[in-house]
Amino acid sequence: MIVLAALTAIGGLVALIAGAYGLRHTRRIRTSGNVVQALVKPPQPGTDRPLLQFETRDGRVIEVVSPVAPRKGRPLPPGGVVGLAYDTEDPRETVVLGRERPGVDRGFMIAGAVLVLTGMVLAVALS
Repeated sequence: MIVLAALTAIGGLVALIAGAYGLRHTRRIRTSGNVVQALVKPPQPGTDRPLLQFETRDGRVIEVVSPVAPRKGRPLPPGGVVGLAYDTEDPRETVVLGRERPGVDRGFMIAGAVLVLTGMVLAVALS
C-alpha cells in the first residue's frame, strides 16, 4: 500500500509542476514577448485548431497551429485577426491574447497539491 501512496504523491507532483510551468510560460510570453496581429486561417484537415499566421519584427512570416482549442460561442473565425504574443527567441511559442486559461493551470496546481498531501497522509497512515 505504501507504493500506492508514493504513486499518488508522484502523480500529484507532476500535476503541480505542469500547472506551475503553464502559468509561468504564459506570463513570460505575455510580458517579454512581442505583440502582433495574427491572421486566422482555416484548420488543416483532421484538426479543429486553426492556423495563425503573423510576421515577426525581423520580417519572417510564421504560421503556427493555434495554442488554444476553439471554445463554444467564441471560435477563432477564419479570415479574422487576433492579438498574439510570441516568444522572441522561438516565435513558434505563442499566446493568443484574451484566450489565456490560467484557471486550468491553477486547477492543475490545486489538484496536484491535494494529491501530494493525500499521498503523504497515506504514507504516514500506512507506516
